[in-house]
Amino acid sequence: MVTITYRNANINLDEQVYDPAEDSYLLADVAIDNAKKGMKVLEVGAGTGFVSAVLQENVDVDLIATEISPIAATCARSSGVEVIRADMFNCFKPGPMFDLILFNPPYLPTSEDEKVPGWLNYAFDGGADGRDSVNRFIDEVPGHLTRNGIVLILISSLTGIEQVKERMEACGFEVDTCGSDNCFFEELIVVKGTFLAQKLDPAKTRS
Repeated sequence: MVTITYRNANINLDEQVYDPAEDSYLLADVAIDNAKKGMKVLEVGAGTGFVSAVLQENVDVDLIATEISPIAATCARSSGVEVIRADMFNCFKPGPMFDLILFNPPYLPTSEDEKVPGWLNYAFDGGADGRDSVNRFIDEVPGHLTRNGIVLILISSLTGIEQVKERMEACGFEVDTCGSDNCFFEELIVVKGTFLAQKLDPAKTRS
């Protein structure tokens, strides 16, 4: 394993797990800006645990993470992140448990011949339009947020920013953009949603 340091946090890396890149650093910085002491925080799909490790090193939060890959989960635990091996929220009963939920999803549009073998594919494969995991997250996350709870989702300009925002609004979120970074062929954006529990629009969430 190789260890890197960012904002006083030491994070262990594994060659079989997606390394932190511009998206990870951006989400970690925005998470620190939005987290408050004592918040109950969940990171979905923690990967190496980079974002969670950096956040809990800089803000006194009550944090737990989920991760589907057993290799990534072990890697994140080695950096001091409490991880449950799970597929998004399937280890939790519905209920207002978290004040802040973070998600750096597989957001790149991916065709069948672009898939990679093994667990690493979960870090990249966003489906044909890049929104397979994003849409599922948006639909399921309201059941786990406190009122006025916050979600921070890292997406790419290739993913369809307006479509993501519209789906979040249909699920009861007040939506804003709170961080961005231009890199290579895309713009990375952190979309912030504040859960207001307004009346949902089923037609939009099914689209």
